[in-house]
Amino acid sequence: MTKNKKNLTDWIGSQETRIETIHQQSLDGFAAMMDDKEPATPFVPAGGHWMYFLPADPQSNLAVDGHGYKGGFLPPVDLPRRMWAGGRLVFDRPLKAGDEVQKISTVKSITEKEGRTGKLVFVTVEHELKGPSGRYIHEEHDIVYRDAPDVNAPVKKPEMARLDADWTETIAPDPVLLFRYSALTFNGHRIHYDRDYVKNEEGYPGLIVHGPLIGTLLMKLAIERMSGKSLKKFSFRNFNPVFDTAPFQICGKMSGENSCDVWATGPGGELAVSGTAQF
Repeated sequence: MTKNKKNLTDWIGSQETRIETIHQQSLDGFAAMMDDKEPATPFVPAGGHWMYFLPADPQSNLAVDGHGYKGGFLPPVDLPRRMWAGGRLVFDRPLKAGDEVQKISTVKSITEKEGRTGKLVFVTVEHELKGPSGRYIHEEHDIVYRDAPDVNAPVKKPEMARLDADWTETIAPDPVLLFRYSALTFNGHRIHYDRDYVKNEEGYPGLIVHGPLIGTLLMKLAIERMSGKSLKKFSFRNFNPVFDTAPFQICGKMSGENSCDVWATGPGGELAVSGTAQF
């Protein structure tokens, strides 16, 4: 731990900056992963910005879960399970291949709580993507760290998803899809590709579908069903994990002329992810 930092809250205000030229190769890979029938355009689709500004930790600096060791930019939370809890995005103007973009990331808040299954730590990180002509995207990313599973803890019945969808699509996740998304985002987190690890060490029944991948699918659904309008704001929250063991559904319903609700439903009808989109 850094000498002048003793408490997790000392990491509030921690900041890092990256500069990158948006390249076409990831856009081509993204289009292939999404099974698009047309060649990728130079414009970054909603959620595609998560393929850029990626951490490149040396192999020797990876923890047992495949993430880089904490205590640099992110606080050294001493809890074994890490998940993407949700986020809020504002899209000011589109990113496109060839743009040189600066990403400024700042730890905005750190909150410790006691949950039903043990200790929880929530970390919110603000990201701003900027260029010479102004801001492209503003994002707040929520990360949750959890205790190891308690086999004796009571099982809580999950919240069920709403049943009034206007649009529904079925997604069949598989290890290849999860691997390709991990590759595009340089995500070494073993819960997405190492079945032995995720079952034996973290106690889950299967590989976990990435939270930002589900968020990307929900944004794509919203844009397509809202007649291709320009997405201005999107927020989403993860409630229950989705595994590669069964198909799940992405759903949506108009909530106004320029807005809609979207959500993902697990195979048992449980609410996995809930979101709102504004155009």
